[in-house]
Amino acid sequence: RTAALSGDGRSLMSKAWVSPKRLREFGMLGMNCRNVDFINRYNERKLFPLVDNKLKTKLLAQEYDVPTPGLKFVVREQHEISHIERELAGLDSFALKPAKGSGGKGILVVTGRQGEQFVRSSGALMSIPDIRRHMSNILAGLYSLGGSSDVAIIEDLIAFDDCFAGYSHEGVPDIRIIVFRGYPVMAMLRLATHASDGKANLHQGAVGVGLALDTGRCLKAAQFGRPIKLHPDTGRALSDIQISGWRDILLLAAQCYDMTGLGYIGTDIVLDKFVGPQLLELNARPGLAIQITNGRGLLPRLRHIEGMTRNRRFRTEQRVDYVMRQFAEPDPALQ
Repeated sequence: RTAALSGDGRSLMSKAWVSPKRLREFGMLGMNCRNVDFINRYNERKLFPLVDNKLKTKLLAQEYDVPTPGLKFVVREQHEISHIERELAGLDSFALKPAKGSGGKGILVVTGRQGEQFVRSSGALMSIPDIRRHMSNILAGLYSLGGSSDVAIIEDLIAFDDCFAGYSHEGVPDIRIIVFRGYPVMAMLRLATHASDGKANLHQGAVGVGLALDTGRCLKAAQFGRPIKLHPDTGRALSDIQISGWRDILLLAAQCYDMTGLGYIGTDIVLDKFVGPQLLELNARPGLAIQITNGRGLLPRLRHIEGMTRNRRFRTEQRVDYVMRQFAEPDPALQ
C-alpha cells in the first residue's frame, strides 16, 4: 500500500508517493496489523452482533442512556409491508435502514412529503409502492452482511446542526471517532457530497475532514484519498471547521467502550440541532482512511494506549481528558 506525502515530508497527503517502509515510519496502521493486533485481540467475537446489528446497538444504547435517534417502528416480516402506509401516515420525515447493512447501503432518507409522494434528501420522489419494494429488499437481505435475512428500522431523522450549513450536500454529516480500550484516539468529520448521493461514506465520494483530538478543529481534508481545501459542491472552505461541544462528543464516543466491551471500535456520531450529539452506529472493523484525513498514522497512538497500565480503571471523563492533553495539536497561529 502507498500513501501521499506533503512537500515538508511530514504529512500523508499530496502528490508524491511513498513506499510501505516509509509508511511504517510514519506510523500508518495497515489492514493486517489492524486485524491481528487490535480487532482480533481486543474484540471478542461473541460481542460483534452488538454492533453488526443496528437494532441491537440502538436497544443497548437505550439501556445505557447513550443518546441515539428515536426508534419509530421495526418491520420484521414481509406481510407487514402490505399495509405500511398506516405506519407511515403520521411521519413526514424519517430514516429507513437495514439493521445489518454496511457502508451506507440500503439507507433511505425521507425529508418530507409532496401529496402522496415522499421526498428523498436528493429531492427525488418516492411512492408507497417504491418504499414497499425497498423494505422487501431489506428483509430479503439485499443490503445485509453476508446476504442474511434482515429487518427494517424506521427512526427519527436527524436535524443536522446549523454549524454544518454549507459543508454537507443533500445529507447529514457524521463524526467517526476511533476508540481503543475506552480512549478516543483519532477523529474525522464525514461530509456528504453529490458524488456520494447524500451519504457520509468516503468510498462513495464523501469528504473526510481530519479533526484535532483536543479542539475538534479541521486539520486536513480529502476526497477519494486526495487533499482538498473546498467542499466540491458548496465551495465552503473546509479549514474553517471547528466542532463546538467537542469534549461532550468524545465522552459519548468513549462511553461506547463501556457499553459494548469492544476494545477497538469506530463510533459514528451525528449532531442534532435540537438534542445534541447522537450515536448513529458502531463498527467493530473501522476502516483505515481516517489516517489519510488526519495526515498521520494511528499506530503510535494505539501503542501508547496499549502500553499504559491500569487504564481500565479510569473513568470515562479521565480517559477523554487524558487524550485531549496527550494528543493535542500545535496551535496553527504559533507555527
